[in-house]
Amino acid sequence: MMESSQVVKALAALAQPTRLAAYRLLVACGPEGMAAGQIAEQLNVSAATMSFHFKTLSHAGLIESRQDGRFVYYSANFEVMNGMVGYLTENCCGGNPAACNLPDKIC
Repeated sequence: MMESSQVVKALAALAQPTRLAAYRLLVACGPEGMAAGQIAEQLNVSAATMSFHFKTLSHAGLIESRQDGRFVYYSANFEVMNGMVGYLTENCCGGNPAACNLPDKIC
């Protein structure tokens, strides 16, 4: 389980529209990730600006990078993402997560 300081850092990194969009795109791509240039192109953001956002997401542990030739590929760190979601939902519905699936139940 993640510590609250780690969750705060991750949520702060996601609290910006471009970073949130990039992260959601990487989550949708799966473990293979996507080349930095492709992400910048899809989000209509300059490469320099995207580099700044990648640095913030990386420092929060939300993404990982790998070099392949002259390209850098980024992918979501699913372990951190799942840890963050687990932290946020740990006490959902009084400790009964199954109850959260009920349509009339508000956690």
